[in-house]
Amino acid sequence: MNIFVAKLSGSTTGDDLNQLFSEYGEVKSAKVVFDRETGNSKRFGFVEMENDEEANKAIDELNEAEYDGSKIVVKKARPKEEGGFNRSSNNRGGGRGGEYRGGGGDREFRGGGGDKGGFKKRY
Repeated sequence: MNIFVAKLSGSTTGDDLNQLFSEYGEVKSAKVVFDRETGNSKRFGFVEMENDEEANKAIDELNEAEYDGSKIVVKKARPKEEGGFNRSSNNRGGGRGGEYRGGGGDREFRGGGGDKGGFKKRY
């Protein structure tokens, strides 16, 4: 079972999580997520345990427990959403978006261009 652990202290490491969860059973992996640019902890991580019964006991006993100076949140991790980074299916990426105009066989696309205004492209 994959377990989500949040509200960690900035000094908590994957080894710390491994040691904490090992008290409840075999830990397959434990990691804290760090910001790529700053190298600082994002203060959350994931622990994977083979045995669901042991994992559930760890969740029950560690959720809202005081650890390394922080009251941590521990719960079953949700599956990663398909489609990668963006969670919104209607995310256009920025600018003003775009819209289709016209009918028949001659469609015109007016795309967003930020401060430069839209562009026209004939199909």
